[in-house]
Amino acid sequence: MHLLVPDDPVFYAKFQSLEELLLRHLHQLHRSGTDSDEERVVSDAYDSWVQVLLQLPLWARWHTEEAPAALTPAEPPPRYTLYSVRGDQLTSLYPIEVTAAELGQLTSCLDLFAGAGAEPADGEDLFTEVFRRVMEVLLLPPPPNLLTILRCVVVQGAAVLVTLPAEYETEYRRFCERIVTILSSGDTFALTSHRAMYL
Repeated sequence: MHLLVPDDPVFYAKFQSLEELLLRHLHQLHRSGTDSDEERVVSDAYDSWVQVLLQLPLWARWHTEEAPAALTPAEPPPRYTLYSVRGDQLTSLYPIEVTAAELGQLTSCLDLFAGAGAEPADGEDLFTEVFRRVMEVLLLPPPPNLLTILRCVVVQGAAVLVTLPAEYETEYRRFCERIVTILSSGDTFALTSHRAMYL
């Protein structure tokens, strides 16, 4: 299935921060020496997290030259520049392809962390909340028209300029407002700053 992710440093930073939470749990479970269902859930989620990370536009752009070959995306998404009908540059959205299994593994891991009965480690509640917000963004249904036009842009494989028709721009703005609200609600300054990236 295809999702739309923003070329947005706030989303990228929150997504990347999940690595600490996942690896910390894997380390604790491995150290306990038990081959548990919980360890399998976290391990599968980590694998799925990596698969999504490799497709994020910011990761591909920042790491293509310096990352080991095993972690370098085979084909980083081509850059394109997105404009409104008025000529304002917009934050680009990129289609990524994920499997239902990958989303399911990440969701199962989030459910595990959110439902853990043990006393959370320092900062773990915060990481779990970030995980929840990231998953809400990943699970947002992309507007079909917007997804179709942006998939066509990416398939071209070359940097292009794209001007959204007015009706697509309305879909774009609604979709991006949902992303911003999910990621930054609860902090007025963060919400205002984040929303400004999409003006």
